[in-house]
Amino acid sequence: MLIQILKLLLSSFLLLLAIWEFTLSNIGNGILFTLLSGLVLFFYFKNEIILLAFLALKKQKFEKAKKYLNYIKNPKKSLVKSQQAYYYYLLGLIETQSNISKAESFLKKSLSLGLKMKYNRAMAKLNLAGIAISKRRKREATNLITEVKKLDTSKLFEEQIKVIKNQLKRI
Repeated sequence: MLIQILKLLLSSFLLLLAIWEFTLSNIGNGILFTLLSGLVLFFYFKNEIILLAFLALKKQKFEKAKKYLNYIKNPKKSLVKSQQAYYYYLLGLIETQSNISKAESFLKKSLSLGLKMKYNRAMAKLNLAGIAISKRRKREATNLITEVKKLDTSKLFEEQIKVIKNQLKRI
């Protein structure tokens, strides 16, 4: 929480410095300090470590993403609620490679904290459906698949849904 407060203070200081530069007719410096203030404010709402982990995960580098997430020692104190949701979402996606019980708890926690984007909620529920199938919980998997269909408005997960439905028939 202290880091978040420092980010807000730094952003406020840079904004005040920008206003002061504008009053001295140093327009270029004022614009620079305004942009820096906006950048610091952006990193207040979007944690830079989580962004790095997203980029590593996009490149399929799971170990590197996990290393980045390990830099966050206490997510409840150092992250805003929406950032906590994405922290646990990323941990859940990484843990699906090795430990599905941990992955299930992380993904459920991320959904309870509130993922903002429909795409991410659909992906989390799709992974939870796969975990439910592997644990032989057919009803839960079926409910999750119907929720994924509702969230998937752009039909990105159509093939994955078909694969999971085929796996459901085998149970």
